[in-house]
Amino acid sequence: MTTTHREPAIAATGLRKSYGDKTVLDGIDIHVPAGTVFSLLGPNGAGKTTVVNILSTLISADGGQARIAGHDLTAEAQAVRAAIGVTGQFSAVDGLITGEENMLLMADLHHLSRGEGRRVTAELLERFDLVEAAKKPASTYSGGMKRRLDLAMTLVGDPRIIFLDEPTTGLDPRSRHTMWQIIRELVSGGTTVLLTTQYLEEADQLADRIAVLNGGKLVAQGSAGELKRLVPGGHVRLRFSDPVVHERAATALREATCDDEALTLQIPSGGSQRELRAILDWLDAAGVEADELSVHTPDLDDVFFALTGSPVPAQTTESTESTDKEAVR
Repeated sequence: MTTTHREPAIAATGLRKSYGDKTVLDGIDIHVPAGTVFSLLGPNGAGKTTVVNILSTLISADGGQARIAGHDLTAEAQAVRAAIGVTGQFSAVDGLITGEENMLLMADLHHLSRGEGRRVTAELLERFDLVEAAKKPASTYSGGMKRRLDLAMTLVGDPRIIFLDEPTTGLDPRSRHTMWQIIRELVSGGTTVLLTTQYLEEADQLADRIAVLNGGKLVAQGSAGELKRLVPGGHVRLRFSDPVVHERAATALREATCDDEALTLQIPSGGSQRELRAILDWLDAAGVEADELSVHTPDLDDVFFALTGSPVPAQTTESTESTDKEAVR
């Protein structure tokens, strides 16, 4: 990977937010390199939407500093708005007008000329596979189509940074995977994405870096692989078909957990190449041949529950209102 000295797309330090005596964000730091996906992962009420609302200038923080696309969040709020796009938890699509009319309305809000607005609208409708439905009222769209239209509307202004606040909540698996592919394509084109999600698989699939937010605090940050290594429980599993070979292997390798009924051995391991090679060398030296070898590492489910404990009840203090796209333009 090429190292650059470009300013990060998003850099925030010490962000704090309280409502009365309830602390929603307790001094969090976020650093997002340009052209990457950064995921905020956490249970309901953890503070994810509050982070998005602060960084997109919808609400003010009580403390801390942030720079978005090279602009100071407080002193240059208008420049920040010009560089970002926001797709909130709830669709900003107007169901009373057609998909095309929603797009053209957004083009007008960005002060595009009539010709430019129609060109951009046509390109985005094609890109998001909405051409056939373009003339139909948006109220007739499926959930997945509305989310695609919502994101297409966000892209009318060609933002360098996009905030996606739980963009696939409520979608069926096929629609969710379609949205994932769209996000990957955006990032491959240089767009930076800050994604909030409750879906562990979503963060694992999309994010270059994940921050686990719980109770208003960042309890861990890293790549999916780095976070998984925080949790013990990884192991290599050896399966045998011959009980005699299984017993000989179990006798020679006393640190392994033995299952006589399943004819398996479970060896603690972080799943690294070096550890796997050592196990294979041991098998060769002992003259033992396993019928099956599999590596098991903790997944993000294990990480999530280890770091957050029981799911946190939803907080009424965190904003759940629909994001107003016009407010961030």
